[in-house]
Order: sequence, then structure tokens, then C-alpha cells
Amino acid sequence: MADVAVGKDKCGEQRLVSLPLSRIRVIMKSSPEVSSINQEALVLTAKATELFVQYLATYSYRHGSGREKKALTYSDLANTAAESDTFQFLADILPKKILASKYLKMLKEKKEADEDGDGGSDDDEAES
Repeated sequence: MADVAVGKDKCGEQRLVSLPLSRIRVIMKSSPEVSSINQEALVLTAKATELFVQYLATYSYRHGSGREKKALTYSDLANTAAESDTFQFLADILPKKILASKYLKMLKEKKEADEDGDGGSDDDEAES
């Protein structure tokens, strides 16, 4: 694993990970359960994150419209999160985009359905 190099640092030396370790340390320390972070754990977390992001992007590209366009789009990632069991936990983080007009229409329809449902139950209670 030590011979795998992803990028180069400012001095031109090859690095094992390309994500900034200082940012990952800050994110890890934001958890109240974490008191100290071992350097090895930090590097392994960074590498695992890179591999996960790479796998997500590759999977989304292959199963989305990316092949046709030769580009990976947000909608490809959102579709992967919604449709794949493996990435289902990302559905809240990567929601499908909808237009504001469609959202307002959905809210209006839901409100009307709720009013119709409530109105029907009131009539049944009044007849009893």
C-alpha cells in the first residue's frame, strides 16, 4: 500500500492520499466521541474516503447517462443514491433535483388531498 501514489505534494514528492489530512482531522474531531486521532487512522480514513468517492463516481458514471455524454452529472449521482441498495444511505444527502414550480404543485396537491381526507372523516362522524 505504501507504494501506491495518488498525487504530489508541494515539494514534488508523491503522496499516498490526495485529500487534505488537516480537513479530515477537523471533521473527525468535530465528533464529541473522539478525543485524539492516531496518524495512521487519519491516513486510512482519508484513503478509504477517496476510494469510496471513486467507487461512487465510477458506479454513477457507468449506470447513469454519463457514458452517453462522457460526463458525470449531479443527476447521475442522485439516481444512483435513489436506485442502488448499496448507496441508499446517501438518498437524503443527494436528493433528486426538482424545479420549484413542481415542488409547489406537489405541496398544493398534498394539501388538497389532506383537506379532502379530513373533510370525509368529519362527515362520517357527523352522520353517526
